[in-house]
Amino acid sequence: MTIAVCPGSFDPVTNGHLDIIVRGSKIFDKVIVSVLVNENKQPLFSIEERVALLKEVTKDLPNVHVESFQGLLIDYMKSKQAKVIIKGLRAVSDFEYELQMASINRLMEEEIETFFMMTNTKYSYLSSSIVKEIAKYKADVSAIVPPPVEQALMDKFIQYGNNPGI
Repeated sequence: MTIAVCPGSFDPVTNGHLDIIVRGSKIFDKVIVSVLVNENKQPLFSIEERVALLKEVTKDLPNVHVESFQGLLIDYMKSKQAKVIIKGLRAVSDFEYELQMASINRLMEEEIETFFMMTNTKYSYLSSSIVKEIAKYKADVSAIVPPPVEQALMDKFIQYGNNPGI
């Protein structure tokens, strides 16, 4: 059984993220979507909210599991007996960063491979930061995030107004 991990902050999960997760689930026996606890970022959604949203939008994918982790990805991979990291690429700038990360991960554990997937062109411009900026001004995000995420964004910006900390 090939276990793959799709790591990220997913703050919030976008249709671009979901596209990579769905496509990865068709290739690998098990995909663990792992929400990174990154103390260097101030997220809009708590780790629990991000995990819950991801579980909701992937509930129809029986071989996809969602959880959170902190620490080194390689240590997490070993604990899950995973051999593949799934990373989506939108642009050359993504590739430069992800190549560096894949190289250091390979140095730390040569049996773990990084699997790069080109994003669907209709999501090539999309990032969580852009989604939050659009939602902040209460503009329509229905074409770029799954419905539960759209609702969560609306709720968050109603709760905090235009300044929820982003």
